[in-house]
Amino acid sequence: MVTDSKTIPHRGIIVGNYCHDILLNNNLVIAETLGGAASFISTVLDALSLPFHLVSKVGPDFTHAALTTNHPPLVIPTSQTTIFHAHFGSNHPDRILNRVGSCDPITPSEIPSGSRFEFGMAVGVGGEILPETLEKMLEICDFVFVDIQGLIRRFEDKDGRVNHVGLKESGFFHLLPKISFLKASEDEALFIDLEEVRKWCCVVVTHGKDGCEVFCKDGCLKVDPFQVCQVDPTGAGDCFLGGFAAGIVQGLDVYDAALLGNFFGSLAVAQVGPPSLDMNLVQMVKEEMNKRKVKDTPCSEKIDKLPVFRKPHDQDQFYASLVAAKDKIMYHIQENGWKSSPKLVDQSNVKAKPVINSVQQGPISSVVDK
Repeated sequence: MVTDSKTIPHRGIIVGNYCHDILLNNNLVIAETLGGAASFISTVLDALSLPFHLVSKVGPDFTHAALTTNHPPLVIPTSQTTIFHAHFGSNHPDRILNRVGSCDPITPSEIPSGSRFEFGMAVGVGGEILPETLEKMLEICDFVFVDIQGLIRRFEDKDGRVNHVGLKESGFFHLLPKISFLKASEDEALFIDLEEVRKWCCVVVTHGKDGCEVFCKDGCLKVDPFQVCQVDPTGAGDCFLGGFAAGIVQGLDVYDAALLGNFFGSLAVAQVGPPSLDMNLVQMVKEEMNKRKVKDTPCSEKIDKLPVFRKPHDQDQFYASLVAAKDKIMYHIQENGWKSSPKLVDQSNVKAKPVINSVQQGPISSVVDK
């Protein structure tokens, strides 16, 4: 089913299923988009010209084949595409997430073998990452970045509401010493013993509009955010992780990589679905990254030898250059994106439509009073 990795000229591997994301405001659909962490991360890595192989599963009901031609998923005839409903509304200002359908998990046999990858990214969203699958990735990759949501998410039987278990109870805890970076949102970080986990691997905790922090056994760094008008928070953490991983792999120190992650996270929340990025403007970012490189091949070194806690003396210059790039990208989106891209929806102007003839496969259950 999967080509041997000797024939795959890619530096990295991303493992995680594509999804159908249904966004609802007061139980009315306002957008139906391509989802899954893999879709957001792919957008960032492609923009930064970082080649990778993708392992992702969908069912024959997958509706976004045209958007994934560069990184097509495995179509499983006997399964369905994972579907999430993200509920917003006056009665619940924070997003309420339900998994209403799920594709098959990704097994170790579906991970390429035969040669090594410089980096791997385990980015499950719907329970598709198995402990044995992550273990296989750890065997064939020099660096592995893991999003904790793929490890600790659990789903209620009744309506698929997303809950979490503690990392120690997840079945993945024993793999921590082999993981390079573990990314968690500040809400997800409540389900890990940060002081213990940071002894085994570096932990990156995202704080939304307040930036992020990086914790390792010898210290921590707080990294500044980028200001942006939020449209949809879906995928912000995924784009952050894509930018952060790309920075590490392409030779940035950890502080600059985290700043790059915050930059791409801010672009994600300003749009619905995987962000639309103008390649000419992203070139500005790539040129700044080249100026900031501290190593050409950081993946050849152990993580504890990376310059994790050195805040660059000229970090304000890098931040300013990213702010300038972000402003230009956002101007381009506002001038052209709303008109040209079906992925983008201006929620302030969109007319909500009743939930009929949708990929969601059934009526939307109310989340009021849940």
